[in-house]
Amino acid sequence: MASVHRETIIQAPAQQVWAALADVGALHTRLVPGFVVDCVLDGRVRTVSFGTGMTARETILDVDAAWMRIAWLAEAEGLEHYNASAQVIDAGGDACRVVWIADLLPDAAAPGIAGIIEQGLETMKRHQEQTHAAG
Repeated sequence: MASVHRETIIQAPAQQVWAALADVGALHTRLVPGFVVDCVLDGRVRTVSFGTGMTARETILDVDAAWMRIAWLAEAEGLEHYNASAQVIDAGGDACRVVWIADLLPDAAAPGIAGIIEQGLETMKRHQEQTHAAG
């Protein structure tokens, strides 16, 4: 099983970024607009439409406010297995670190998934920093 681990520093308060991440039905408006263009939440399952045209059905496994961490599994074309977590870690002041880890099959899908995660983190960083600057 392949594992992809990516992280970024965001110049915005951890609580701001966590509030957006924890709002699991609003990825397209609060967390990563443009990267995700639509998100429909039905109970614990969300259908996510990406800017690339790809869609995924994701089951939210955990939203842990104490650890500022969410975990989910996804069903998408070309993947036999995908589970992931994203965690916000306070870096002090108005900065935080976001860590996104995904475990997936087949192993050959890892480079493509790594690229998608990197795009997601770049979008998250840009949007959260703009939101913070706008105050």
